[in-house]
Amino acid sequence: MQIITNQFQKELKKHGSDHFPFLVSYQCLSEYDSNSFLWHCHPEIEITYVKKGCMHYRVNNRSFHLKEGDIVFCNSNALHSGEMENQKDCSYIPITFDPKLIYGFFQSTICTKYVEPVIQNLAVCAVHIDYSEDWHKVFRDRMLEVIDLDKKQPDFYELDISIRMQIMWKLLAEHLPHQPITSASDLTEYERIRKILSYVEKNYMNQISLADISEHIHLCESECTRLFKRHMNTTLFSFLQEYRIERSLEYLSTRESISNIAEKTGFSDSNYYSKVFARIKGCSPREYRKNLLK
Repeated sequence: MQIITNQFQKELKKHGSDHFPFLVSYQCLSEYDSNSFLWHCHPEIEITYVKKGCMHYRVNNRSFHLKEGDIVFCNSNALHSGEMENQKDCSYIPITFDPKLIYGFFQSTICTKYVEPVIQNLAVCAVHIDYSEDWHKVFRDRMLEVIDLDKKQPDFYELDISIRMQIMWKLLAEHLPHQPITSASDLTEYERIRKILSYVEKNYMNQISLADISEHIHLCESECTRLFKRHMNTTLFSFLQEYRIERSLEYLSTRESISNIAEKTGFSDSNYYSKVFARIKGCSPREYRKNLLK
């Protein structure tokens, strides 16, 4: 399993219904082919509760080490990914919802005064609820009530969920920085990052050079390198290698030869593929395949 996205890394999964745009999911990182979900985004807000284990969670250029009981708020259209820590599984419960669940209708007072200032603030791509502040526990308690309401679905549960979600939003809005960062240069940089990720997703099986990527986003090679490092906290080359290794995992569950897998995922030869695989995953592709079959 892996998250399905379009060419802009937008997730294609529908989160709830048009009548009630709200979804509670129960997931484990081990359900994904790579023990991680890859970079993606969506216009909905996502608030994730870690039920058991730990997770390395990344949002735009920020990185979080989530432990059991922690919560992370991921803002609208923020790029995010998650992976295991120390190869140990993590179960988590994301609540994904359209912001209109909070504000009711476009350009309402609640929308313009309390919701838009948050979702348009690039400085607030994510918030780590780790109980370092007094309001975090109240936020957690309301979130667990929402999860329970969705599971049991008693009479009026949609209304009760909406009420609690508004309480949670009020807590966030009260404690977030209010100075928005929405400059044209900020927006342009994030669009370029999305274009790079999209290009890698569509072309990882081919030879990709820095010149190819810089030409695709209309930026010189040196600035392209700095841009990616600044926002993703890793180099383009390292990201490309890790992405290719992650995509190769789905083939290791088949009878495909190691040399064919290497070729299909953009590696020049099987020896180099095995070397990179061992460095990133801590074992050879053959050992990984053997563990899958146990």
